[in-house]
Amino acid sequence: MYMRYAFIGLGHLGRNLASSLLRAGFTVVVNDIDPKCAETLIADGAEWAATPEEAARKSDAVITCLPSPKVSELVLTGETGILKGAKPGQTWIEMSTLSSEDVERLSAIAARSGVRMMESPVTGGVHKAASGEITVIAGGDKDLFDLHRPALEAMGGDIFHAGPLGKAAVIKVITNMLAFIHLIATGEALMLAKRGGIDLTDAFNIIKASSGNSFVHETEGQVILNGSYNINFTMDLAIKDLGFALGFGKEFGVPLDLASHAMQTFIRAKSLYGGQAWSSQVVKLLEDATGTDLRAPGFPAEL
Repeated sequence: MYMRYAFIGLGHLGRNLASSLLRAGFTVVVNDIDPKCAETLIADGAEWAATPEEAARKSDAVITCLPSPKVSELVLTGETGILKGAKPGQTWIEMSTLSSEDVERLSAIAARSGVRMMESPVTGGVHKAASGEITVIAGGDKDLFDLHRPALEAMGGDIFHAGPLGKAAVIKVITNMLAFIHLIATGEALMLAKRGGIDLTDAFNIIKASSGNSFVHETEGQVILNGSYNINFTMDLAIKDLGFALGFGKEFGVPLDLASHAMQTFIRAKSLYGGQAWSSQVVKLLEDATGTDLRAPGFPAEL
């Protein structure tokens, strides 16, 4: 018999993850600061909870997918937070991107109320979450991983257990760091191709079939060429994750030259386009500097 899950945080990513649980037959209780975010899920059979406290009280385990450590802590410990409604022995599955320090600190807070934490960040893009194929990276006790594996498999494709709490946070930040570096690189590659007189559709396909290909080129490259830049991930989130990566570099004694350069590039892009602009719009810095756009016909506005 499936467990009953609460899902708190119904942004672009969380909404799709919760939808995958519903499609797989799980009973899902949902909560978000904006009730409108839950409308399609409720129409598909989810139950609404007015507060995280209520969501925890109505569920066997609570999943959160939130934009920052500050929000995660508030949802956990606030006046109507998860810990107010959670039962001893209940699991909190944190799918937000946090630092390992945040994971360790918040897990200790939860443990004082008898709640066991498992981290479970995801990677691969919102479009992968929509199809239930996103990569899931779990960290925490193996028995919790085994207990909740059916739910993780409902939400994702490749499922990994990265070790104890905090380790999933590290590898997730590493994957995001690579993605942001690749994003800047694919923009430079496409611009070089266009200024060199190569058709951008040809350039995209040749790079895709080459040793220089990347997942980011295959995905975000398409919405750049369309001009929508819509990857459902913002400049603010990119800067947050790069900050985590640079923090790990300092902690572990690893110079991160490319990540440092990427951070400065994203900060510059945010100053021009705003923190809520899509992260792929970092490539527009190069378009504006050269007076050359990277448009090509036939590419989708959203993946």
